[in-house]
Amino acid sequence: MADHDGPRMRGGTVDFAVPVDVAFTYLADPRNRPEWQSSLASVEMLTDGEPRVGTRWRDHTKARVVPEMEITVLDGNRVWTESGTWHAVQADLELQFTATASGCRVDVGFRVTGRGVLRVVGLPITVAGVRPVLADVRRAARILAERQVA
Repeated sequence: MADHDGPRMRGGTVDFAVPVDVAFTYLADPRNRPEWQSSLASVEMLTDGEPRVGTRWRDHTKARVVPEMEITVLDGNRVWTESGTWHAVQADLELQFTATASGCRVDVGFRVTGRGVLRVVGLPITVAGVRPVLADVRRAARILAERQVA
């Protein structure tokens, strides 16, 4: 997982029972996020069309925080990265996809950084946020597995 200024990416791995292209297409589309991301109430798209680098949206969270989000990497069905900002705080999520015999594996990287006086919040929020981020990606895996069976 790529790293830059601030705490390193933290995360884990989630197995999906669907092919890479199915998992990638689902996870890379911000319009699907409220279905699998527990903290979201809705998504407000700021750009039209299919997901691509530069696609922008606002996450309307249940906590009434509304970060501006953007897809920063969309590399085939291999890597998808988003970056979100809210005031002086930035959160980055990176998903790397690998085919497996039973579907695919998604390596999840997550990091929060702060600027100025909020610089100190980056590492604690990153560490605290990994578990819920992984739980959300596991929820996406369950949703897709259930659709495959249906």
